[in-house]
Amino acid sequence: MADAAIEKKRVTEFQHNKFVLASLVSKDFKLKYRRSFLGIVWSVLNPLLMMIVLAAVFSYMFRFNIENFPLYLILGQIMFDFMNRSTNSAMSSIIDAQSLIKKIRIEKMIFPMEKVMFELLNTAISMIAAALVMAYFQVLPSVHAIWGLPLLIIFITMFSFGLSLLISALSVFFRDVMHLWGVLLTAWTYATPIFYPVDMLADWMMAIMQFNPMYHYLTFFRDIMMWNTCPSIQEILICFGMALVTFVVGFIVFRKTEHKFILYI
Repeated sequence: MADAAIEKKRVTEFQHNKFVLASLVSKDFKLKYRRSFLGIVWSVLNPLLMMIVLAAVFSYMFRFNIENFPLYLILGQIMFDFMNRSTNSAMSSIIDAQSLIKKIRIEKMIFPMEKVMFELLNTAISMIAAALVMAYFQVLPSVHAIWGLPLLIIFITMFSFGLSLLISALSVFFRDVMHLWGVLLTAWTYATPIFYPVDMLADWMMAIMQFNPMYHYLTFFRDIMMWNTCPSIQEILICFGMALVTFVVGFIVFRKTEHKFILYI
């Protein structure tokens, strides 16, 4: 009898958390496109416009020799921007929700999770822009994209969520994290081959690049979407391992500190 009551309570809490999560994502979606004439179309236009600007700069000024360079660029841009935007918005999610946290009992992990889910939805819409560029260059995704793309989405979401949990917890206690993270993301952007070919790097830089999770996720994405290549088992395991470790660390730090949030927000 007691077990049935506990199970019923868990189901009720899950349904409640699911409703809160969906409501927060819906609210953010409406706020983002409120009073915008083009609305959701901007999720497609933004990566396209950025691709055009960056392709013009790096194709003609630096003359990188990459086949279908605009496609190479937009695929890297979409994948990196998902991590960038989700962690940036999740970082202050606990602090921004302080009025709600102080008033009612609620699962605090929902707030960084909602930011990641919201950006995942935006990224899915942005994939329309990538599809348009692929159609323009007459590039078809490889057959490996059927299983590889869902797997990659799971990996990058786990990784971004783990980072979001970590920095959202740390920023409650150390507000300097909110300033430092922007600097780190800028450095991370240039340390990741989003708009330059990886083969231009020296051997010692390539050795360091192997420890950059976003390099592996971008390589995985481009392999299945434009290079018609099946990622190796080793590459898949590296992507999974980096996502899992980041998620576990973020989860543990968040759970260990969440009971103190109310004292610092």
